[in-house]
Amino acid sequence: MELIAANSPADFTGRVVIVTGAARGLGLAAATRFYERGASVAVNVRDRARAEATAKALGERAIAVPGDVAATGVPDEIARLTMERFGRIDILVNNAALARSTRFTELVAEEWRQAIEVNLTAPFLLTKAVVPAMQSQHYGRIVNISSSAGRTVSTLGGAHYTASKAGLLGLTRAAAKELGKYGITVNAICPGMIDTELTHEYASFELLGTLAANYPVPRLGTSLEVADLICFAASEASGYITGASFDINGGDLMM
Repeated sequence: MELIAANSPADFTGRVVIVTGAARGLGLAAATRFYERGASVAVNVRDRARAEATAKALGERAIAVPGDVAATGVPDEIARLTMERFGRIDILVNNAALARSTRFTELVAEEWRQAIEVNLTAPFLLTKAVVPAMQSQHYGRIVNISSSAGRTVSTLGGAHYTASKAGLLGLTRAAAKELGKYGITVNAICPGMIDTELTHEYASFELLGTLAANYPVPRLGTSLEVADLICFAASEASGYITGASFDINGGDLMM
């Protein structure tokens, strides 16, 4: 376990964090990092059993707040359960996402709408749900997990994934502009090709190796590298950064 000096920018003792899509990959890595650094963590996973198992594995400062973030009323319930248990909400990490590789000519409206609901509408509603608590504290950090796809176009995902992640960057900027006066910052993380279970579901080891070999840093990124960047965006050190999009892609995209 990494040791963090008390009162350092990376110390989250006393802070309460909600992480959506926290059962695996970037979400689990972020939840773990926050917990290691002293935060209390509300773990959202669609399936109740997996949410409870993830929270139990983290420790006594973690609770399960299960549910499909795109379902009616779930964002408000996540905020309510977190406030009921911890009495405050300091950080929201909008990580849950629907990533599918359906090609444009096969993509139907139903799947398009589903991606928009999970990847864009749910972060909007979750942000709305936590803002009252953050306003009352005059403090909050919202971190939206977008993608390099939102900055350009997805390598593996379909048009709905690219469009929703680009929209999330727009939501990040608009929310940052309006919420800053309440002490709330809103930033986005844009990971490139990261070595997660989801990435391996959509590409073979051979394809991923070929892609990574052409990056300036010729490898896939790791979940913990992304988690550390999420923690920075949620830390005291980032207090004068808002509306920003942080790229972490090994140099595959430089803007």
